[in-house]
Amino acid sequence: MKKILAVLTIASALLLTGCSQSNEAATIGDFKISQTELQSSIDAVMAERTKVDSSQMQLETGEELNRGQLRFKILMHTFDEIAKELKIDVTSSQIGAKKATILESVGGEAELPKNLVNAAIALQDFEVYVRAIVISEQISQALSQSGVAEAEVSAKVSELLTAKAKTLGVKVNPRYGAWDNEAGDVVAANVTGDAVKPSDK
Repeated sequence: MKKILAVLTIASALLLTGCSQSNEAATIGDFKISQTELQSSIDAVMAERTKVDSSQMQLETGEELNRGQLRFKILMHTFDEIAKELKIDVTSSQIGAKKATILESVGGEAELPKNLVNAAIALQDFEVYVRAIVISEQISQALSQSGVAEAEVSAKVSELLTAKAKTLGVKVNPRYGAWDNEAGDVVAANVTGDAVKPSDK
C-alpha cells in the first residue's frame, strides 16, 4: 500500500508540474485564463483585505480562495459567451448606471471596498462583475417575458450558466482543483480517488 501511495504521489506531482508549465489556470473552450491573471486577482483581494476591518467577515483563504477566484473568472467569461449567443449588447452607459445603483445600495463609494472584500471581488474585477450583472438582468427579463415565473427566474439563469459552461468545455489546471460540470463549480481535486472520503462535518 505504501508503494502504491508513493507512486500516486509522484504521478500527481508530475501531472501538476506538466500543467503548470503551460501557465494556464483554466480554459473555457478556446478562451484561456492564465495563472498570472488569476494570481493578480488573488493578490489584489488579499491586499484589499488589509485596508478594511474584516474581523467580522467569513473570508475564503488558501486553496478555497484560489478556487473561488478561478470560479469567478470562469463564470464571468461564460456570461459573456451567453451574451454573444443571445445577441445581448452591454453598453458603457448601462454599466455606469448599474455601478451607480450598486454604490447607492452599499452606502456610497467609501463603503465599496469593504463590500468587495466581503464578496471576495478584487477592485480590478469590479467592472467585469457589473457587466455580468447587467447581462444576468437582461436574461432574467427575457425569461420573465417568455412566461417563466418570477420565483423560478434565478434558478433558470443558474441552469443556463451551468449548461453553457458544460457546452463550452471547462478544463481546470489540477493545481487549483477540478471543474464539476453538474455543479458548475471549481471543486477540490481528489487525487486519492475514492480511497479517502471526506468526513462528515
